[in-house]
Amino acid sequence: MSKINAIITGIGGYVPDYILTNEELSRMVDTNDEWIMTRVGIKERRILTEEGLGTSYMARKAAKQLIQKTGVDPDTIDALIVATSTADYKFPSTASIVVGKIGLKNAMAFDFWGACCGILYSLDVAASMIQSGRYKKIILIGADKMSSVTDYKDRSTCPLFGDGAAAMLLEGTEEENIGVMDSYLRTDGKGLPFLHMKAGGSVCPPSHFTVDHRLHYLYQEGRTVFRYAVTSMSNDCVLIAERNGLNKDNIQWVVPHQANMRIIEAVAKRLDLSMDQVMVNIEHYGNTSAATIPLVLWDNESKLRKGDNILFTAFGAGFVHGASYYRWAYDGNK
Repeated sequence: MSKINAIITGIGGYVPDYILTNEELSRMVDTNDEWIMTRVGIKERRILTEEGLGTSYMARKAAKQLIQKTGVDPDTIDALIVATSTADYKFPSTASIVVGKIGLKNAMAFDFWGACCGILYSLDVAASMIQSGRYKKIILIGADKMSSVTDYKDRSTCPLFGDGAAAMLLEGTEEENIGVMDSYLRTDGKGLPFLHMKAGGSVCPPSHFTVDHRLHYLYQEGRTVFRYAVTSMSNDCVLIAERNGLNKDNIQWVVPHQANMRIIEAVAKRLDLSMDQVMVNIEHYGNTSAATIPLVLWDNESKLRKGDNILFTAFGAGFVHGASYYRWAYDGNK
């Protein structure tokens, strides 16, 4: 039997219309455009402002665009996975809501909770499902409504995050040397004190106390997270590159998690790459958590060519981190 490789055959995306600029943020907290751009490289972020709409709304918008672009028959989709940390509800899964809204009749669906690295973890899971031969077509979505867990009175975190979603269609092929080639994914397990949401889970259920003390927002110890992210993402990329014979001359693109421009630049420097080889859209979207990697691919799809060597890398709460080597399967046409 020929080996089945898992390839991305299309990308769809969605970002909300509302743009929250640094100027507007500076009227909410003690910050300014120069400080934000110097520290993290974010000029604006998209925010889902409509009442009653959550992560599933953006996810299904991205999935609908993906289906329209690729022309895939929805009845042939075997599974739908949503990587997210901002599910609509504790249960049911956001993925199950998306399946119902877009009318998939033959798909299993589940959420994958891997924070900002969730899209890389779930890509590996989806690729394994395809490679098993039991699943032919999978829609993989990265989606997060980070505004729902962002404290807009906290000047250290509120400039960082935005909302968005992007969807990828994964299919199997017997063509060699293409698709998901290798991955290195790890969980440090030491990250709880430095990046978490204090209340809302089973350890600290919602109460008047937790609401009154603003415990339902993201907490981050920025310097520690920055240090771990730079080290982990850089080391992971070097490891994947070395064991696959990749270097600055044959890596076409690095697609990093979009959390901080200084982290992205540090990874590029460690690999001895030009920033022209790095996909970046953090200036316009900020950190959309699990959505950042597919969103930056969606933004830059037209630049991609079949056979391009790509390194994905991400870091998130937990700490979870990793890098993946992917060979692109088609000429971009966005």
